[in-house]
Amino acid sequence: MHNSPFVALWEFHVKPESIVAFEEIYGPHGEWAQLFGQSPDYLGTDLIRDLNQRGRYLTLDRWTSGEALQRFKKEHQDAYSNLDKQCESLTEKEVFLGNFEQVALRSNT
Repeated sequence: MHNSPFVALWEFHVKPESIVAFEEIYGPHGEWAQLFGQSPDYLGTDLIRDLNQRGRYLTLDRWTSGEALQRFKKEHQDAYSNLDKQCESLTEKEVFLGNFEQVALRSNT
């Protein structure tokens, strides 16, 4: 995984028959990443799968800031909504887990 100041974290429970399509669309080079890539503030996506629960995935969308993500969503609302609607059939459940930021560790010296 990569370091960035801001991460939007999502959890997905993918239908068994949709796993291959889901991994392609939500992966680091998939349709979501291509859409987000229209912004210079998008830093990439990590797609990780649960080793103990088949079909459970997390996406970590990395941005320069939360404001950059919100601006992107506003400017690309139609494309974002259309892609989201196309992907609904792939999952049983989708949960936004929150917005996170990297914690800078302080040096003890």
